[in-house]
Amino acid sequence: MRVGVLGGGQLGRMLGLAGIPLGIRFRFLDPGPDAPARQVGEWIRGGYGKLEALETFVSGLDLVTWEFENVPVETAQTLRDRVAVRPNPVALERAQDRKVEKQLFRSLGIPTASFRTVDSREELLRAGADLGFPAVLKTRRMGYDGKGQRLLQSARDVDGAWAELQGSPLILEAFVPFRRELSIVGARGKDGKVVFYPLVENRHRSGILVRTEAPAPQVPSALEELAQSYLRRLMGEMEYVGVLALELFHVGDDLFANEMAPRVHNSGHWTQDGALTSQFENHIRAVTGLPLGPTDPEGVTIMVNTIGRVPSPAAVLRLPGTHLHLYDKVPRPGRKLGHVNVRGATRADARERARAVEELLGDLEGHQ
Repeated sequence: MRVGVLGGGQLGRMLGLAGIPLGIRFRFLDPGPDAPARQVGEWIRGGYGKLEALETFVSGLDLVTWEFENVPVETAQTLRDRVAVRPNPVALERAQDRKVEKQLFRSLGIPTASFRTVDSREELLRAGADLGFPAVLKTRRMGYDGKGQRLLQSARDVDGAWAELQGSPLILEAFVPFRRELSIVGARGKDGKVVFYPLVENRHRSGILVRTEAPAPQVPSALEELAQSYLRRLMGEMEYVGVLALELFHVGDDLFANEMAPRVHNSGHWTQDGALTSQFENHIRAVTGLPLGPTDPEGVTIMVNTIGRVPSPAAVLRLPGTHLHLYDKVPRPGRKLGHVNVRGATRADARERARAVEELLGDLEGHQ
């Protein structure tokens, strides 16, 4: 089977690495000069809206999927006239606009932060007065890894945030006093069967995910079931096939949805070495109609992102329990260049080993 992937970044690369042993062959469409996925399949360099590139890309494919959520919806819909496209492109449409996304969550009974749309400075002032401070001002579209958003501690921050983000449709969200940040990843097959990975706990720095602990500690069964119910509702509503991730705030005994990612997700990278079937393999299984694999965790795994500079493989791998995944990307400050999965038989073992990895990576960042 030949699968086309819109996007050739590290997620596409890891999809290819997971799918090749299943007999799948890949073709990637990406406009960049050094797409990381180029080493695991055929690479078409071209823009997602270029008809000539799309024609070359789609020729001979059995189906198309994507590896990031900012693929133009029109591109996915156009390709759907020629070949199966999974997940349903409606998921792109819902995920690409934070207002539409939050309206979807609320229509399904999934709680979110209070929010207001903002199209002028005056509307921002009124929204701030209505929601109170602190609040978070975000672009409605194209934001990721902390880009396109600013925390407003008080009304004094309005002018600076407006000066920086004006010109794009905006949304102001009430700040959620969360205990911690969690996420859940699941997969839905063509037959409607759904499997879930356990809730994981995430840590961010400057809006970028730096650490995921799987499974999350101290998660009662009721909270796990609640997260699964949210994801199941979203999958059913969108007739979804593939891997879907949902980022969550743990608030009291409840979960508030932050945003969804209709693709494999950074907080699911731990599954490569810490679960019976990785999120990448299960996405390929789902979209190609293969049976979904078991998602049981094996011990405790902590995923640590490598950001800004590439560590020495030898330095990382001499630490116990480590598995290194590099993306073959050109280093630059703030750029995700790889990750390390650290496994332990117990949570204490995994945390001790992860601390050693974080110290090594911290030393590396200190020499930038």
